[in-house]
Amino acid sequence: MTQVLLSFGHGYSAQALVRLLAPQSWRVIGTTRCAEKAAAIRETGAEAVVWPGGDVSALREATHVLVSAGPTEAGDPVLALLRGQIAAAAPRLTWVGYLSTTAVYGDHGGGWVDETTPLTPASRRGRLRVQAEAEWGAIPGLPLHVFRLAGIYGPGRGPFAKVRAGTSRRIIKPGQVFSRIHVEDVAQVLAASMARPNPGAVYNVCDDNPAPPEEVIAHAAKLLGLPVPPAIAYEEAEMTPMARSFYGENKRVRNDRIKDELGVDLRYPGYLEGLGALLADHPDQMSEK
Repeated sequence: MTQVLLSFGHGYSAQALVRLLAPQSWRVIGTTRCAEKAAAIRETGAEAVVWPGGDVSALREATHVLVSAGPTEAGDPVLALLRGQIAAAAPRLTWVGYLSTTAVYGDHGGGWVDETTPLTPASRRGRLRVQAEAEWGAIPGLPLHVFRLAGIYGPGRGPFAKVRAGTSRRIIKPGQVFSRIHVEDVAQVLAASMARPNPGAVYNVCDDNPAPPEEVIAHAAKLLGLPVPPAIAYEEAEMTPMARSFYGENKRVRNDRIKDELGVDLRYPGYLEGLGALLADHPDQMSEK
């Protein structure tokens, strides 16, 4: 039987997953709000639906569903329009994956959190994700798997462009660390879960090396052979409210469960390996554009 993945909000992580599924003859249907992005999805070999507004009758054929679309104050956008259809499809589905965020844990003063840590979000995006996780979890019989993602980087997403352009800054907030994850490792975690479904499971998706953001910027500059960007105290830095909210949460995220339960061996266990591989695999990022 052909495996059919319906991907709501088919973006960066979902496209990385498709690259893993393609050799296995999966049928993939991705939704997007933009006709231009739909054309780009089709170029990857997936089918595309502009939604809301388009036909998502593929839900009747789907064996797997991936939800990347972010929630709003009104709730989860997929459930707002398709809750009844998803509930009806639940008995036929093998796997449903919901991409959440480690922001659901809030601030822990640099301490460690795992999947059993109480959810105490400190930001709007964290609160909305807690609500969305609960909404999805309330559908009876749905084979739901929740993935709490750290900051994602990979081809086209990383510190190199700003370092090259001279616009990057090393914002210093003593003790601040962030967890990260390479998009290819996101994809392999999702694929491993799809191969070994465990409805109700929650997984932190991050690498082994939470690190201060200024260290990552400095390392990117050294890889490019450019001067290390200047240091700016957090209190003096100009940032958007969204960027500042990230610095309001300080924690180290454990990833034991993806290794112990799913057998995942991270390709990029830390930013040193990840950034080095990005430049090795995409040497165009070394040059000015």
